[in-house]
Amino acid sequence: MLRFLDWTLYANPLRTWLLALLVAVVALLALQILRRIVLGQLRRLSKRTNNDLDNIAARVLDKTRSWFLIVVSLWAGSLLLIRPDALRNLVGILTALVVIVQFGVWGNAAVSSYVDTYGERRAEEDPASVTTMRAVGFLARLALWTLLLLVALDTLGMDVTALVAGLGIGGIAVALAAQNILGDLFASLSIVLDKPFIYGDFIVVDTLSGTVEHVGLKTTRIRSISGEQLVFANSDLLTSRIRNTSECWNGARCSPWG
Repeated sequence: MLRFLDWTLYANPLRTWLLALLVAVVALLALQILRRIVLGQLRRLSKRTNNDLDNIAARVLDKTRSWFLIVVSLWAGSLLLIRPDALRNLVGILTALVVIVQFGVWGNAAVSSYVDTYGERRAEEDPASVTTMRAVGFLARLALWTLLLLVALDTLGMDVTALVAGLGIGGIAVALAAQNILGDLFASLSIVLDKPFIYGDFIVVDTLSGTVEHVGLKTTRIRSISGEQLVFANSDLLTSRIRNTSECWNGARCSPWG
């Protein structure tokens, strides 16, 4: 009565095809349920704590795409089937490419969430650092997708050694040509992370002094007492002796002249 289940289709009995389909459906449902449970727990946890990692993790998990879950589920079901080597390799490559793209989506969401969270915290206190952090986020996303592109090309069987070497030589040439710009950029990151001064601080640099108005990717702008705007290259600023007179040791406001 159930002899039709023994019918063979592409070297696999029909019962094996049905079993593979059942495994794929169960795997998809399990992944969807697991995603909803974990996402719900993270969202509830983020409301009870001030930890930014909870919010970032929830945003990252929320970016899990349905097509990723479907492909992974179909791959799990296909493990039960007898497949020619060429087809097995093709399925493996396609699944790997989908996983790589999903990792890119997760990484992009993680970087964007961190930058947005940082901006929400620092927008009023130090808005200039927010601009710098957005630039850092862009560079981080660029590096992420470049790395994933290389991994994808390697998965497709391409020799990426020459490409990496070319990128290295090109990167060195660009770095040499734009070393002043890169120096100011890294100096900007140092200012943002180390915080020798922040927006609104009154600082003295050599014989010049004023209130910090803007910390950009290349320059820092200071408003002097007489009203003119002083513009310093970030790299030059960090190599100078800086006196930050905004806060005294006892917490009182200091005189700009010590």
